[in-house]
Amino acid sequence: MPESLHFPVFMLVSLIAFIFILNFVMGERTKAVSAFQISLIALIVVVGGMFFAKYGENTGLHWSIYYGLPVLLTLALPPMAFHMNAKETTIYLIFAFFISPVIHVLFSFFLGWKEYMPFIPVPSLWELLK
Repeated sequence: MPESLHFPVFMLVSLIAFIFILNFVMGERTKAVSAFQISLIALIVVVGGMFFAKYGENTGLHWSIYYGLPVLLTLALPPMAFHMNAKETTIYLIFAFFISPVIHVLFSFFLGWKEYMPFIPVPSLWELLK
């Protein structure tokens, strides 16, 4: 796959995973929340966060800013926007802390795409098979 498609593919997979997490965490309550609301929060958190991180990295911002702000947005916006109770928030935060690194590791291991979380060195399957 051309490297120019890595970012949009990674973004799409992250967006789908994030929407799945929101639906899983809120369970039956998702019926009371519109698909538009879930999509809007997902777009802000995932797409907005990834574009900000890409922009921040390309313009030379310190990594703590271009990773930190999207992380804070990810951790704070959904619980506030959906008025999650303590149980939902706890489950959401557990997923939120782990989903991004898991996606990064999977993309690095199976596809060799290492550009999104370079500080977690994960060899690709192809490197291990050499």
